[in-house]
Amino acid sequence: MTYTRVRYEKKDHVAYVTMDRPEVLNAMDRRMHTELAEIWDDVEADDDVRVVVLTGAGTRAFSVGQDLKERAQRNDAGEAESTFGSRGQAGHPRLTDRFTLSKPVVARVHGYALGGGFELVLACDIVVASEEAVFGLPEVQLGLIAGAGGVFRLPRQLPQKVAMGYLLTGRRMDAATALRYGLVNEVVPLASVDECVAEWTESLVRAAPLSVRAIKEAVLRSLDLPLEEAFTTSYVWEERRRRSSDAAEGVRAFTEKRNPVWTGRYE
Repeated sequence: MTYTRVRYEKKDHVAYVTMDRPEVLNAMDRRMHTELAEIWDDVEADDDVRVVVLTGAGTRAFSVGQDLKERAQRNDAGEAESTFGSRGQAGHPRLTDRFTLSKPVVARVHGYALGGGFELVLACDIVVASEEAVFGLPEVQLGLIAGAGGVFRLPRQLPQKVAMGYLLTGRRMDAATALRYGLVNEVVPLASVDECVAEWTESLVRAAPLSVRAIKEAVLRSLDLPLEEAFTTSYVWEERRRRSSDAAEGVRAFTEKRNPVWTGRYE
């Protein structure tokens, strides 16, 4: 596919995914969703990729979510309103309901992360935000619903009353508040955002890739399980890690006083 809405680059085990419609604050139309779906497929299939950085082009926004002009045109054409998830829509499954993506995704956020843009952030594993970042789910003010996971993820990542306040009013949240509630990992000046993101990606690349994938899967799949059941559930990536040569490499390297050499390969 020729990408016209997204920039996609891979370097040193890191995939860089940039939503590239700065003239409309990186609003996501059908074409962007289709391109992103192909990119997520490639990320998962390429074992050389160990971490993804997701961001938006320009200086004003990460993404303001759904392209409302396109949505209005679809409404005028008689297309039915969408609801939860992306089933039956362009780019399915999108990141927000792609529950088996095993690579960690780092969100690099500057400016507006609103609506579906904020829902993308909530679906990422690590978030670095500039001091000017602004988050919000304004769907309630538009007769819509945060159906790409906002109504489900926000109450899981915030105290319930706090989440309800933002969901029911569409109020915006600044970066300092997001940090206080643990929605982001770090807030730094804009000039330091790329350096901060690089520190996270370097740490992730140094880590054992199969361990990273096993940990992500185990954490996300067990969140709603009773603790005893979490211990006895079978996890695909943990089984692959356990049977891999990397499972012994770390201990061997430690005893030999050298840096481990990870293959990231599994049976």
